[in-house]
Amino acid sequence: MVMKKTEAEWRESLTPEEYKILREKGTEAPGTGEYNLYKENGTYHCKACNQPLFSSENKYQSGTGWPSFYDKIATDAIDEQPDHSHNLNRIEILCHNCGSHLGHVFEDGPRPTGKRYCVNSLSLKFQTKEINSDKDK
Repeated sequence: MVMKKTEAEWRESLTPEEYKILREKGTEAPGTGEYNLYKENGTYHCKACNQPLFSSENKYQSGTGWPSFYDKIATDAIDEQPDHSHNLNRIEILCHNCGSHLGHVFEDGPRPTGKRYCVNSLSLKFQTKEINSDKDK
């Protein structure tokens, strides 16, 4: 983890709902998140620190009710740790830069990775892909 803030600073910079998910490891209700069915091209960033996490190219409809990705944007973008809460054995995913809770990763995703990064919409901020650059012409 690179970025360090006090919990008071996190509370000041996030809405109460964002704080509950990102800092207290909460979960939004399935099917309610802004990015669950979102289909724009771009990059999904950490809502807390703006670290790039996922590309829209790796997003797919898992049918779970949360935005799902089969791969992260970079190998060092996300940290994983065991999560045994709620009497379940899961792998929690956290932003590498700030340690904020994003969701969980499961081994039931599509090829080529077989992973399903199941992410709370409230932990994400979307940035549209720029298409006006000279390289894209």
